[in-house]
Amino acid sequence: MLRLGFGVMLGLAMPAAAQDAARGAELYHRHCAVCHGIEATGQGPMAAVLTLAPSDLTTLRARYDGTFPTIRVVRRIDGRDPLVSHGSPMPLFGQLFERQDTVIRAPDGMPILTSPEIADLIAHLEALQRD
Repeated sequence: MLRLGFGVMLGLAMPAAAQDAARGAELYHRHCAVCHGIEATGQGPMAAVLTLAPSDLTTLRARYDGTFPTIRVVRRIDGRDPLVSHGSPMPLFGQLFERQDTVIRAPDGMPILTSPEIADLIAHLEALQRD
């Protein structure tokens, strides 16, 4: 019985996904740069017409006391934490990126279930951080 329980626990444990920052950069430029800008500083061509200015995505870690806010960023991208910036929620890419889920880890080790595309975007955004 103990062996069966241990086997079930191992079967439920999913490995963390390898994140591809280069693929994340491609996705960012295709879907996010229009508002957040090529340099991710919030100066995209659409920024001027938005009710709320797009965030400077290069300072996320600094704004969260030196820890990249992985869970918050995933929830913003996939729409679980909506943001109204131009009269409607921020473009939600959760539906666009819905496919097979993968697991990434928050800085505290907490597993986060998300799409491979969002995992790659997270890797790209983490690489852009200025402290």
